[in-house]
Amino acid sequence: MKKYDIIIIGAGAAGLMAATVALARGKRVAVIDMGDAPARKVAVSGGGRCNFTNAAVATNRYFGENPKFIRSAIARTTPTDILDWVSKHNIQWVEKAPGQYFCAGGADDVVHALVHDARGADFFMKTTVKHVCWDNYLFHVHTNNGEFISASVIVTTGGISFPAMGVSDIGYKIAKHFGHRIIPPRPALVAVATDIFNGVPAGTTINVEISIGREKIRDSMLITHFGIGGPAVYRATVRDLSDWKINLTPGIDAYELLRAAKQTRGRQSVSTVLGEYMSVRLAKWVCDNAKNIADYKDTELRAIATRINHIIIPRESIKSHGLQSAEVVRGGIDTHDISSKTMESKLRPGLFFAGEVLDIAGDLGGFNLHWAWASGRAAGENA
Repeated sequence: MKKYDIIIIGAGAAGLMAATVALARGKRVAVIDMGDAPARKVAVSGGGRCNFTNAAVATNRYFGENPKFIRSAIARTTPTDILDWVSKHNIQWVEKAPGQYFCAGGADDVVHALVHDARGADFFMKTTVKHVCWDNYLFHVHTNNGEFISASVIVTTGGISFPAMGVSDIGYKIAKHFGHRIIPPRPALVAVATDIFNGVPAGTTINVEISIGREKIRDSMLITHFGIGGPAVYRATVRDLSDWKINLTPGIDAYELLRAAKQTRGRQSVSTVLGEYMSVRLAKWVCDNAKNIADYKDTELRAIATRINHIIIPRESIKSHGLQSAEVVRGGIDTHDISSKTMESKLRPGLFFAGEVLDIAGDLGGFNLHWAWASGRAAGENA
């Protein structure tokens, strides 16, 4: 039996941040993880470049049943704080897009910094947690490597996406054991299967606008062998489930464009006119008719414009690829029974949760790692 002040279950971004903060408070810390190395998902994040934070961190870039839950944690751990931490470790970074910060030398630099900061903890890798119980004022963590006991437990096991990285639903099971509700997880930040763009070659990209309710997402969309992907689609999948409206020419009224071309470029085809705004193959998918644009009735041009500006994918037809390719999940432990300031359970004092195991999913672009840092820090400060 091994006794600690704090046991952290999960050696990912949130767990290692929690360990670092707890160690600074003089706590004796154990980190338990089923994998063979810490921070495995960090190592592959951002395509191996680790998009470690985003200057646009705010409540409107996070999703779940209670997205305002994040407000306290991100107010106390800001993007500037993370940039300072990166600089302290002499990690070189680049701003690939405004506000998106990546490691210049690769994600391993962040992994090494996380492990370095948590070096005072006892790590138990390849250790599978079977169950956690509360007895005689202590938590008892039962594993295949014996029993651990502590006054506090921080669960940072992540979601159940990306199973190739070695994931487990033990975090959900621990939460349920202590009375917490689990919001069913679904894939997010993931490609979508659809036959709407059949005939368009896979690999075709176009900047689009996807409208979901009142929200509009402008970003790049990729046509795949099975449907659509790319940043715009990834970002759409993390939002609430609803019908999607895809606009292939954001900011441009396709009907007015075609009607004007009818007057000034009447001998050209519709696909030739549209080819100035999208790939030729996509333009031919919109209208593969060789007749001159002057020969179209306005009603026909309006129908073509609808195919450009108003492509509808009904909610029931949005089929996300599975958890095996999802970057994160929507769903997890209901945050209504968690303190937003401390990450402590309101149902079992001494039990904390941080990171993706909670029902919080961030937008594409470093938001999920920032949530791991912010929530892990809050748990480590209070356990």
